[in-house]
Amino acid sequence: MQLLFDLPGTSSLAEAQSRLIIRSGSKRDERPHDTTTLKDKIARLERSDLHAAWGAAALGDASVDACMPYGGLQLGRWHEISGDGIERETPAAATGFTAVLAQLVHRGGAIVWALQRDDLYAPGLQRLGIDPDRLILVRVDKDADVLAVQEDALRTPGVTTVVGEVDKIDLTAGRRLQLACERSGATGFVLRRKLYATSLQQAPTQAAAATRWRIGAAPSVTQEPGLAPTRWTARLDRCRGGRTGAWIMEMQNASISQTSSIRVVAELADHTPTTAHAFADPCGPRDRGRYRQRTAIGGG
Repeated sequence: MQLLFDLPGTSSLAEAQSRLIIRSGSKRDERPHDTTTLKDKIARLERSDLHAAWGAAALGDASVDACMPYGGLQLGRWHEISGDGIERETPAAATGFTAVLAQLVHRGGAIVWALQRDDLYAPGLQRLGIDPDRLILVRVDKDADVLAVQEDALRTPGVTTVVGEVDKIDLTAGRRLQLACERSGATGFVLRRKLYATSLQQAPTQAAAATRWRIGAAPSVTQEPGLAPTRWTARLDRCRGGRTGAWIMEMQNASISQTSSIRVVAELADHTPTTAHAFADPCGPRDRGRYRQRTAIGGG
């Protein structure tokens, strides 16, 4: 019994017991403080305060930037973008929106774009502000290879933006991308699209992206001859540490020598289609690739 209560500086069992009671009492007093500290740390992680040093890129419209923490799209994180309706298979509008975001966050570095289909229209990307001299295209065969390329590229010095086109991404892959982004400060984009003749109903991802966007095409308006500025219906379905929203957006200042920006044309009401014909394809199967190219450069 004496060994169980043998504390340094004690000469009796009674003294050892009294010191143990005092110690246990002091620990009990510290528990509320420890719990509060733990809650503060969890809250900081939820708000992403630990990784705010990389900053954020403003999209150009205060109503959109105010929905996101730090006043814009966070750098050093990865963001998920998918098409709406038929755009889930031929994501012309989503591709254009992703290109504009990539141009906003690249900060003079290289942009790596990993894809599984050879239907990316390079002149359309150039019109959206992507410098072809800074663009690296990587062609692979499956989702796992795209994610591997993204992870390696995010860790590569000189690469500031990485885009990958995949059908699905799980929690583990998303966490690996996030760790790579945090370490280098590079920004990742996962463009989700249906790559084969499967159902257009896309299962929600379990990966914790910083933001999750759903993009569709919107009619362009102009009083001048030629192509009008590109417009999208943009739904921000998830924003970690911020709030969601839905807008009709229009691209501005799209050129290689000038940073693009986005302005809100109107708030977007929530009229999500629920009938089967909402996903009908307005183009025939042979025209889907050309539809993606034409819509990406603002042709409607």
